[in-house]
Amino acid sequence: MKTIGIIGGMSWESTATYYQKLNQAVKQLKGGFHSAKIILNSVDFAEIEELQRLGKWTETAIILCETAKSLERAGADFVIIATNTMHTVAEQVQEAINIPLIHIADATGAKLVEQGITKVGLLGTAFTMEQAFYKQRLTDKFGIEVLVPNEVQRKLVHSVIYDELCLGKINQSSKLDYKDIIEDLAANGAQGVILGCTEIGLLVKQNETDVPLFDTSQLHVEAAIREALE
Repeated sequence: MKTIGIIGGMSWESTATYYQKLNQAVKQLKGGFHSAKIILNSVDFAEIEELQRLGKWTETAIILCETAKSLERAGADFVIIATNTMHTVAEQVQEAINIPLIHIADATGAKLVEQGITKVGLLGTAFTMEQAFYKQRLTDKFGIEVLVPNEVQRKLVHSVIYDELCLGKINQSSKLDYKDIIEDLAANGAQGVILGCTEIGLLVKQNETDVPLFDTSQLHVEAAIREALE
């Protein structure tokens, strides 16, 4: 079994979910006392969040590159970044290390193609919904058209992530707002909706909507497990 290097802490709430899901998957597949071989380097999200807010992406790249290199030195066979937004610096991270980085958008895109999805809605931070690093990768690499909510809805989705979910708060009113936005995306032609922030899966579940949901943290975990057990 290969050793998984996790760049975590953004937020620790979703990193805890990654850790749990990775170990559950290995236990299910290998049985007995098996668990995932993991090296976790968890950053201080307050530092990252401030740099995000100030648009200092070069500085965030430096932090994540150093974190990835520490995982490689510690013996990781490959690396995952346990957050969607910080994949904006994924290319820099990959260039900084000599082991593979499993990209969250690739894990998502592969599942969408498998499900025959050609037009999909995307929820995430404002950075993920508005910048090209995620949407363009899905379009260029997998031929998938990506829809995002309108400006007012994007602000709501973003604020719920940072003001509630990253702080461990689950509010029923926010759940209802998200479900309405998901329905709007479907009404505009989305065949499914990507939960493109690793915290959103804590708020909205598939059994709460008829619109197919694609939880990126779950898909990322599945891709990491395939690599680890290859």
